[in-house]
Amino acid sequence: MLDQIKGLHHVTSMARDARQNNDFFTRKLGQRRVKKTVNFDAPDVYHLYYGDEAGTAGSVMTYFPFPDIGKGRHGVGEVGTTVYSVPEGTLAYWEKRFADEGVTGLSREETFGEKRLAFAGPDGDGFALVEDKADSRVPWAKGGVPPDEAIRGFHSVSLRLKDGGATAELLKFMGYEEIEKSGNVRRLAMKNGNGADVVDIESLPAAAFADLGAGSVHHVAFAVENRAKQLEVRKALMDTGYGVTPVIDRDYFWAIYFRTPGGVLFEVATNEPGFDRDEDTAHLGEALKLPTQHQHLRPYLEQHLQKLEG
Repeated sequence: MLDQIKGLHHVTSMARDARQNNDFFTRKLGQRRVKKTVNFDAPDVYHLYYGDEAGTAGSVMTYFPFPDIGKGRHGVGEVGTTVYSVPEGTLAYWEKRFADEGVTGLSREETFGEKRLAFAGPDGDGFALVEDKADSRVPWAKGGVPPDEAIRGFHSVSLRLKDGGATAELLKFMGYEEIEKSGNVRRLAMKNGNGADVVDIESLPAAAFADLGAGSVHHVAFAVENRAKQLEVRKALMDTGYGVTPVIDRDYFWAIYFRTPGGVLFEVATNEPGFDRDEDTAHLGEALKLPTQHQHLRPYLEQHLQKLEG
């Protein structure tokens, strides 16, 4: 069993409209935009990152907003719900805030003894807030949400799979322990993680497979401290039979990717060098930052990309 992985790093999804996406996360959710850059493989498309003040691993939601993308179809083989942690007793605040802001898909529920508020993102993305009184992470305090109610970071992701057994075994190999089961949902958790420590697996054998599009999660990333730890994880996964990519420089972290038995794309990302490598923490996410290979496109991109508030 591996001990290098320390919980979630980020979740990356697809969207249709950059301006709508930016408004939803920075204004309605009160998150900080910590980086405004572009897709490495399609530089005429933004890559937007939202999280806490510094973009700490375990708090960061990222998006590729493709203007002409079709709507995703939810099903198995994907991350179904991305869950944020909020302080105990704050769901009423968020329910009213979301209702006032026209956020859809609102419903109260209780899972594994936790009070949750489900809601939909602007493209039908599956989200929830869960009350977690033990979460001591410091929220972004300048997003228009009072600090006592503000999002702390991720609580968990929920995977929807035809058969969750093999993916559960993979997560156990990655350092997770199965701690609870309720109906067709298995809960796995990381001890001594970064606060974003839970993965739920929902088994839906009769469901259709998902189709990637706006509102779909592209991949979920797990955090390791540095490149040396990442190489140890890569070797262990390859020795176990997984096809893992070479290490890829993503400017703000190094990444490796592999496909899970249930079809979900997993990434293992380093906490280094962080989002302050090319702009100081006080001004994260303000300027358009471009990968070196796309710097020559700056004049075109500054004219072509949608203008964003903030």
